[in-house]
Amino acid sequence: MTDDDEAEREPVGQCPEDEPGQGVVTAFGRQLKLLRTRAGLERPEFGKLVGYAAQSVASFEQGRRIPPPRFIDKADDVLDAGGMLKVLKEEVARAQYPAFFRDAARLEAEALELFLYATQAVPGLLQTEEYTRALLAMRRPLLDQDTIEQRVSARTTRQEIFNRWPAPLMSFVIDEAVLRRPFGGTPVMHGVLEQILLIGQRRNVEIQAMPIGCEDNAGVDGPFTLITSKTGDQVVYLEVQGRSILLTDRDEVRSVAARYGIIRSQALTPQETTELIKKLLGEL
Repeated sequence: MTDDDEAEREPVGQCPEDEPGQGVVTAFGRQLKLLRTRAGLERPEFGKLVGYAAQSVASFEQGRRIPPPRFIDKADDVLDAGGMLKVLKEEVARAQYPAFFRDAARLEAEALELFLYATQAVPGLLQTEEYTRALLAMRRPLLDQDTIEQRVSARTTRQEIFNRWPAPLMSFVIDEAVLRRPFGGTPVMHGVLEQILLIGQRRNVEIQAMPIGCEDNAGVDGPFTLITSKTGDQVVYLEVQGRSILLTDRDEVRSVAARYGIIRSQALTPQETTELIKKLLGEL
């Protein structure tokens, strides 16, 4: 494969989600262009060195696309930037998320523990690309195709948490109705249910279903995510209608943590949940 072939195969990045995200990406692009011109490199020449097409380099420099982490690392090394580009990698990556989710995305990526109760849809960390795409296509007002694909990519990027070491302790309780709701149709549901089974086999992950027939459910107030940070502090993430809240008050967080413990005790065990999902797969 030639350098030109590799460059054409590389992803060109994503569009920033909003103005704050655009500001970070624009600043990165200006810094990148300054370093490239200082090194005496034209875009095609620099593109070959980092494995990206000249058009992609232009998009990154002009702030029209979000550069992938791999590009940032290679660009910093090729331009002998001494970490000036790499230090912006985390902020640039956060620009791919909707503004209301950025703080939660950062906390999630660094979490020691993640406990999540889901009532509307399969949690993002367990979704397949097809399921995510189907959910986003249902949004009203309609999202344009570029935004849908960007958010699919961003959600897939979040799943890198499963490859992290040390591995965070993760617990998911999912309403049975979510597992039965045929978002995207039979093939899509088949794929996401299989993915839930696969992820549930990981030693650091427990997945439980809250049965429809449960007469007592401590989670009637709705979905939430309980996050334990690397400092040991706990916060609660709440999201509804494109708005989010991070609860940090200790009494409120303690109350939600206790509620989650009760929810887990009311739900099916992981083994029972596995059997339920296999049964649902057989019914599709």
